[in-house]
Amino acid sequence: MTTSLGIAVIGAGMAGKAHANAYRLASAVYDSTLPELRYVSICDLNEDIARETADRYGFERFDTDWHAIVDDPSIDVVSVVVANFLHREIVEALLAAGKHVLCEKPLSDTIEDAEAMALAARNASTIARIGLTYRRTPGIAFIRELVQSGRLGDVLHFSGHYWTEYAAHPDAPMSWRYQGPNGSGALADVGSHLSYVAEFICGDIQSVSGGQLATTITERPKPLGAVVGHSRGAVSDEMIPVENDDYAGFTVRFARGAGALEVSRVALSHPATLAFEVFGTKGAAKWDQRRFAQVEVAFHDDPEDLAGYRTVELGSAHPYVAGGLAIDASGAGHGQNDQFVFQARAFLEEVAGIPEDESLPRNASFDEGLRNMRLLDAVVQSYHAGGASVDVPGL
Repeated sequence: MTTSLGIAVIGAGMAGKAHANAYRLASAVYDSTLPELRYVSICDLNEDIARETADRYGFERFDTDWHAIVDDPSIDVVSVVVANFLHREIVEALLAAGKHVLCEKPLSDTIEDAEAMALAARNASTIARIGLTYRRTPGIAFIRELVQSGRLGDVLHFSGHYWTEYAAHPDAPMSWRYQGPNGSGALADVGSHLSYVAEFICGDIQSVSGGQLATTITERPKPLGAVVGHSRGAVSDEMIPVENDDYAGFTVRFARGAGALEVSRVALSHPATLAFEVFGTKGAAKWDQRRFAQVEVAFHDDPEDLAGYRTVELGSAHPYVAGGLAIDASGAGHGQNDQFVFQARAFLEEVAGIPEDESLPRNASFDEGLRNMRLLDAVVQSYHAGGASVDVPGL
């Protein structure tokens, strides 16, 4: 097994900080089986942000050019958390240099680049994984177990939405998130999360139909400084057209069952609300991100006078909680940052060579990331075809 691992994060924005924090905490969850972790560098084009993030999370240094990470032989593990259109060049260079790579979703901003990245990952001597973080949420993982074990029966239908408000204000400054073709906006940003959660629970989506994309705020002001994450900041009077979607909706067909999914980045008062219900022949379950540590379940064989959803407080009997949190009793609570820690831990266990049966479930492959992009591309095709049904290619 590897004796030590040097870690770097490229991108120091909101999600980059989540990755940096997760690596810092990864050795503090579960048993002490990881090798020594060395926190080498935080890299960001914005020097002030790079320096602040490196200091905040105890990394040895900061860099402003990602090539410094590629060229540093002391760095073994790298998270890539930058704008989607930058992923391919950085990831391919890191893999060629023999680094292990954890790339944020979506894999890229085009199918062509995603296919090239998946090919590079297959040919690499190191490990490449994509951060589909919500599969690490204890409530979502538990509902998946209810489906896969048959306790909910066969899936009848899935209904889910992911509402966010980061683009709800017309004065939010222009950034890379608002540029690119239709489908690269809310659909790629939060639709990627919701769509793979639907498949994680219910199985592969066979086809999509009724694709809808809408841009509701058609222009945004030019920023006067760096735009970090979803920050607003100072803007000028110059307006720039928004190129992609604020809202997306579509229906899906699984091998068994159907579903409907909606996503938005202009849903005021929803900082981040991923919520869904899944209905089966034996019961139903639902989860809402605003109540992260709870799942609601109902079963057909419940007594008539007790029929209805009951709330389950997630604790040590549920995925990820036991051994992963200092306090793991039911109702003690956990949140979104924890799932990044579980993700980082799983990645480091795989890189360190810890056997799969002694580790957390592996992270998704680049091929799975490519599959998710093809699914979202099918939604775009459905939209351009007036809502027609479009088959989703397999892996």
